Amino acid sequence: MPFGPSHKVILSIARTAIKSFFREVCVINEDNVPKDGPVLVLIHYWAKASLFANPVARAILLDAGNIPVNRRSKDNQSMFKGTFDALAADEVVALFPEGTSYTEPRIMQVKDGASWAALEYTKWAASEEGVKKGARPLSVIPVGLVYTNKSKYRSGAIMEFGKAIDLESLAKDFASSNPDVAKSAVKKLTKAIEDNLLRLTVNANDWEILYASRMARDLLWEQEGKLSLVEFVAVSQMLVDIFTYSNPCKSYTGVKEALLRYSSLLKAAKLTNSAISSLPLPRTLDPSHPTPLPSRLSTLAFLVFSTVACIGPLPFFAIPLLINAPAYITSRFGANLVIDEEETQAQNKIVFGFLLTAASYGFIFWTVWAFFWRTPLGAVLASSAVYLLYTYYLRTIDDFYARSKKLMAAWRVLIGVWGPRRWDMSVTALKPWTIPEIPPPNPWIDRPLTPVPTNTTIPAAPSTSNETGSDKPKKRSKKPASRSLIRHVLRARTEASRALAAFLEELEVMSPRVRVSAHLGHPEGSFEEGYVSGLSSDTSEYLDAGISSAGTSTPGSSSSRAEKKAYLEGREIINFFRARGAKIAHQKSDVDWAAAASSSEAEETAHKGHRAVHSDPEEVVWVSPAA
Repeated sequence: MPFGPSHKVILSIARTAIKSFFREVCVINEDNVPKDGPVLVLIHYWAKASLFANPVARAILLDAGNIPVNRRSKDNQSMFKGTFDALAADEVVALFPEGTSYTEPRIMQVKDGASWAALEYTKWAASEEGVKKGARPLSVIPVGLVYTNKSKYRSGAIMEFGKAIDLESLAKDFASSNPDVAKSAVKKLTKAIEDNLLRLTVNANDWEILYASRMARDLLWEQEGKLSLVEFVAVSQMLVDIFTYSNPCKSYTGVKEALLRYSSLLKAAKLTNSAISSLPLPRTLDPSHPTPLPSRLSTLAFLVFSTVACIGPLPFFAIPLLINAPAYITSRFGANLVIDEEETQAQNKIVFGFLLTAASYGFIFWTVWAFFWRTPLGAVLASSAVYLLYTYYLRTIDDFYARSKKLMAAWRVLIGVWGPRRWDMSVTALKPWTIPEIPPPNPWIDRPLTPVPTNTTIPAAPSTSNETGSDKPKKRSKKPASRSLIRHVLRARTEASRALAAFLEELEVMSPRVRVSAHLGHPEGSFEEGYVSGLSSDTSEYLDAGISSAGTSTPGSSSSRAEKKAYLEGREIINFFRARGAKIAHQKSDVDWAAAASSSEAEETAHKGHRAVHSDPEEVVWVSPAA
């Protein structure tokens, strides 16, 4: 089907918005997409037929390449007619098989719609009408879309194309006169789509595992951008796996808790590990360091010098900052409208930011054009000015952004470390900020249909009710001032990095066999298991939908199937990380002295008669001294 002007306009707007929002977009294995012939890419250009009722909307939607789908039709051939016409014209039809956008730690559902569309096309292509229109064999290409930080400005995105899914045998089954065989073919294709999407994305059983693996990744690759986006998905999934499956290492028990504590405190303090690790905070800045220099005055001079070094190039960004300030402000406002929906935050940031950016640069264009009396030459000069300003902005924003974060982190850390101890948050008040915040469950999705291995720790459903019995998630109080958290953050950083280093060292020395995702390790054996349909609202436990209590398949359930196990030795996992630039061994950090100071100050306080709180023999915590 031919695309009209609106399609080009939408593509141009999308490219501009994506280029502005993301620092880097990495496309992998694009050669897997055929150069010609019909292609079904599993990502969504379908639209409900009701949207086409208005003549104006219909003209724009069709011109932009949207395909009407009448989901109320009981005749699949009729429902997918627009899809067939597009594929028969050797076009690429994109579709999101999950049915909706959501924020979850894994792929939660894959709908049958994509499978029905693909197999109905193969059936139609073999019909008299399809042969007459010259319909060619269809290529179904799964696509994984992964973000380094979905809602963060200037983050990265990875789009990886998988290999085409073979439809030949499934098409034969689908053409069967037996409806049960045809439906089975649809389910098999849906499972193949799901398996491919799982290999192309990062999937964890629960939020805690995902948060812990993210924090471990940030500690192993401290500098932003150090981990190549080509390796990002494989590295992230490997970290998820080592925190998911049972592990014989003794240090395994505490490492996840240490990582989660540090991750939560960083978020509460509005800091990142990369910003802290880049700070110029040598031991000589320690206020308890037994040396006359630097004094508090020289310490301030050092910080001012570091500040000047950070902000030196910033004046060169003053004009782009002024131009784009409205976009920054409105983007933040748009994100705050949906604070519990990460995917909608990103959408709002892009939409709000694009609208204000277009308005700002549009104003510049009209102002410059007016200066040249609305002449054709003036229009050319105004367009050139807008293009140069926007290009300059894109080339300088990343450096400015990094310097700004480093500058804010430096002052926050110094103020927190040098401030009086009474500023420190007490243990009781701190506890809620050491627990990761779990997003509320999405009511529009089904539970996963993938089997969960028996040696995996199965998470319980996150509770969404508060103490009053309300179904709404309990909101946290307003975030505390960062100065009250800094010592806690720095101590948590030291504990987390040391715990991770000890765990990885034990993993390398003991080199046990560790279960990993099937596509990352050496295949070995199989296990029979039914589908896991999701969480029971009554018991908050995962239920096997396809297996009865006696271990036999229940009537009408999905049949059990063999899933391949895969393993790697601990040494192989460590080599995998090292080969991709991971900093395995714990290095004494420039800010470790601040964490140590927190501990020593706590002990000092206890000796002076103030009460120290011990949560257990191995973890020492403290409360701030009375004012």
